[in-house]
Amino acid sequence: MPREYRHIKEYEKEILELTEQGLTLRAIGEQLGFTYKQLHNFITRHNSKQRKLSAGIIIKPKGRPRKDGTKLPPSIQQLSKVTQLQYELARKEREIKRLEMENELMRDFLSLTERK
Repeated sequence: MPREYRHIKEYEKEILELTEQGLTLRAIGEQLGFTYKQLHNFITRHNSKQRKLSAGIIIKPKGRPRKDGTKLPPSIQQLSKVTQLQYELARKEREIKRLEMENELMRDFLSLTERK
């Protein structure tokens, strides 16, 4: 049964309902347009995530963090957008001040060791 491409994660609810009803992975695959292997891998990943969650392990996102995706602390996320921007601005100013101090220390070190 040909279908437009949609990520298997979009079918998660339907797949889990059909497996609870007792359908085999092959039958679910024929109904939704996935292969047995795709469904088997999806169920395996889903079950491992559920085991980790029940054990209290936090599931971290995979891959490199986004450049603009700096996460704010939960206490700041609840505040207004203006307050969030003020927090970000203060964080960046602290970082600049730290780098200026580091730069000054390096210059002092090089001048004391008589290098320029």
